[in-house]
Amino acid sequence: MKRIALGIFCCALATSASASALAATKPCEELKAEIETKIQASGVSSYTLEIVATHDVHDQNMVVGSCEGGSKKIIYQKNDR
Repeated sequence: MKRIALGIFCCALATSASASALAATKPCEELKAEIETKIQASGVSSYTLEIVATHDVHDQNMVVGSCEGGSKKIIYQKNDR
C-alpha cells in the first residue's frame, strides 16, 4: 500500500513540475533564434519566420512556435526559388 501511495505521489509531483515548465514564458526572439538554428541545420536555405499576435494567425499549419505566454506565435513559410 505504501508503494502505491508513493507511486501516486511521484506521478503527481512530476505532473506539477512539467506543468509549471510548460507555463514558463519564453521571449519570442529567443525562441525564433532556436527555431532558425533547427531550420538551417535541416538544410532549408530560403524561408521566412515571422512573429505575430495569436489572433492574427490565419493558418494554424504555419505555426512553429508559441511565445510570451501564448500571446504570440511564430509563423514559418518556405520561400520558393
